[in-house]
Amino acid sequence: MKLFVFLIFAVAAANAVPTGVKKPLRVMDMPKQGSIEGRITNGYPAFEGKVPYIVGLSFNGGWWCGGSIIGNTWVLTAGHCIKDGSGVTIYYGASFRHEAQFTHWVSGNDQIRHPHYNDQLNNDIALIRTPHVDFWSLVNKVELPSYNDRYNNYNGWWAVASGWGHTSNESGMHNYLNCVDVQIISNDECRNVYGGGYVIDNTICINTSGGKSTCSGDSGGPLVTHDGNRIVGITSFGHWEGCTAGQPAGFTRVTGYLDWIRDNTGISY
Repeated sequence: MKLFVFLIFAVAAANAVPTGVKKPLRVMDMPKQGSIEGRITNGYPAFEGKVPYIVGLSFNGGWWCGGSIIGNTWVLTAGHCIKDGSGVTIYYGASFRHEAQFTHWVSGNDQIRHPHYNDQLNNDIALIRTPHVDFWSLVNKVELPSYNDRYNNYNGWWAVASGWGHTSNESGMHNYLNCVDVQIISNDECRNVYGGGYVIDNTICINTSGGKSTCSGDSGGPLVTHDGNRIVGITSFGHWEGCTAGQPAGFTRVTGYLDWIRDNTGISY
C-alpha cells in the first residue's frame, strides 16, 4: 500500500508545472512584441528555395499555421492547428505569405489530428491529405527521420525553424518567410521551465537565447536538422512572457510518431 501511494505522488510530481509558473502557450497564442511582432524572431529572411518543404496553411476560420510537405500528397502540421473541421488553403512555394507558386484547398475531411492530442499539447501533431504535388526547386518534401534515429534525442544538434508569422496588414518582413538557426536542448532543461505535463518524451525543445525563436503564427511549422536535413520537430508552444523571453520553445518530437505517420500515409525511412 505504501509503495502504491509513493507511486501516485511520484507521477503527480513528474507531471506538475513548476511552482509559481503559468502554462506554456500555443505558439499561435503567444504575445507579440514590438518590431518582431508575429514572425520568427531575430532570424533572417529565407532566400527563395531555402526551405522548399514549408507550406502556409490559411484555415477558413481565419487562423494561420505552417506545415511541411512530407510526400506528394501529405503535409505535416501541429494538432492544435486542426479544429472545427474547417477547410484550409495550402500555399506552396511562397516567399511572401500570399504569393504562392500555387495553392490547393483541402476540406476538413482530409485532416487527421492525432487521436490523443490534449490541452497540454501532448501529441500535438496532424496530417493533411492533399492533391498530388510534383516536386521541383521551390516546392519539395522534407524527409522524416529514419527508424534508426527514433531513439536519438538530438541534444546539442543545430536545426533551422521557419515560418511567416501571424497574418498582418502591416508591410515589411511580417509577410516574408523567415528562418532562425537554433540549438536543441535536453528535455530535462525544458521541464525545469514548463513541467512534465507539457514536456513529455515526445517533446523536443530549443534554446532561444538572444530572443531567437518561433513566434505567433509559426505554429505547425518545421524544425529541420542542419545535419541530414530531417524534420525532427513541429512548432508547438512557447513561453507566456513572449517570443523574445529567452526561454525554451517546445516542438512535437517527430521521431515519437513515425509509426503513426507510416500507418496513415505509408511514408517511412
